[in-house]
Amino acid sequence: MERKIFAGPKVRRIRNGLGVTQTAMAEALGISPSYLNLIERNQRPLTVQLLLKLASVYKVDLDELQSEPGNNLAELREVFADPLLSGELPGDQELVEISDAAPNAASGMVKLYRAYREQAARLSDLGALMADGAQVPAAGARLPADEVRDALERRPAYFAVIEDAAEQFFMTLPSGDLQQVLRDWLQKERGITVRVLPVHVMPDLRRRFDRHSMRLFLSERLSPQDQLQEIAIEAATLALKAAIGKELEGLALSTPEAQRIARFELARAAALALMMPYEAFLTAAKSVRYDIDLLRSRFGCSFGQAAARLTMLQRPSNSAVPFFLMEIDAAGNRLRRAGASGFPQARFGGGCPKLNIHAAFLQPGQILAETVETPDGSAFLTIARTLEGPAAPFGERVRRTALLIACDAQFRDATVYAQAASSSPHAVAIGPVCRLCERKGCLARAEPPVTRPLGLDEMVAGLSAFDFQ
Repeated sequence: MERKIFAGPKVRRIRNGLGVTQTAMAEALGISPSYLNLIERNQRPLTVQLLLKLASVYKVDLDELQSEPGNNLAELREVFADPLLSGELPGDQELVEISDAAPNAASGMVKLYRAYREQAARLSDLGALMADGAQVPAAGARLPADEVRDALERRPAYFAVIEDAAEQFFMTLPSGDLQQVLRDWLQKERGITVRVLPVHVMPDLRRRFDRHSMRLFLSERLSPQDQLQEIAIEAATLALKAAIGKELEGLALSTPEAQRIARFELARAAALALMMPYEAFLTAAKSVRYDIDLLRSRFGCSFGQAAARLTMLQRPSNSAVPFFLMEIDAAGNRLRRAGASGFPQARFGGGCPKLNIHAAFLQPGQILAETVETPDGSAFLTIARTLEGPAAPFGERVRRTALLIACDAQFRDATVYAQAASSSPHAVAIGPVCRLCERKGCLARAEPPVTRPLGLDEMVAGLSAFDFQ
């Protein structure tokens, strides 16, 4: 007996994805538009003959049409098992229909439910802290994003398992333009096509992966270098999944949300490892004396991507100068910090307003290099430059941040920036952060130190707005 398959919503998604009208598809399949309309409404079955016709005319995967409905069904059951919704549905039939007919909407419902649960957990944690008499600011450290940030800032930016896996994967790829090579790999190995969409189609996103149509959408607002990184992230997520998972286990994060955030950050690191393979990039870095502009030109990446990669070159058998970096916005908000041995918070601080990372905003696109010295006598070479965000349409303010990449001054002469940094006879005197800095007469001081009493002498006024004894 001929098997009958009801897959109307899938046929409709295929037709809409191809941009074909019901009349045109019906004509191509040799049936009437009214009959196709009944098929799409699950009122008529897909016969074997129609299945074969769909496969031959539109290259449709028959397994997709014959597969069981609802990849999201189990997740939807979890959502509607919540006490808030448990009495809404008499059975699973409506869930099956939602999952089969509108899988993207089903995924959105699951994401919204997870966000609701995570927000409820945060409020519960905050309530427990307040009930125990703990200081409320302590709850900030419990946020998943903060947990991930702290975990990554404390440890070296070198991920051995990812580096090894990325090198092995890169060796299997053909030579040529890396973006096209990765596009071809995604299409051939995973059936994923990459499309760049105009701003009016995707106004608020930089990337979106539609797992139902197997397409990766990128915003045209991204530079070619950022588009390459997004494609490399997708390839790394798939090809280096085991390596990323192993590194994720080593972070020992406490919540599923933190693990999801960290997984993406590790995928970004894996993408940089694919774009700038370890040995080739390290050899080039040493040969050009860590000139970031030359490195970004040679490897087709951005200044920020090349700088971030420099902090990751700490393989025990072959390492680079131990750089660390930080990125801020124009308001001074810290966006990221990383380092070859972890960010040196105790020695360097990074919160001093006299650092050239703040002056970089006054000279966009220019590289500023100088030597700085902390109160304990530690000296560092600092290189700062602004970074441009995605292209902004007319009338929208460009997103501009500043990046500082630095190393201990003992490594200064190994870099091309040594001459510029040594042109000034004296190192710039910085502090860790105003609240902990005891340098007197500092014109940049923004807050009084907590370690010293204020002067408050009516007869004497110092250079700083906050004089202290």
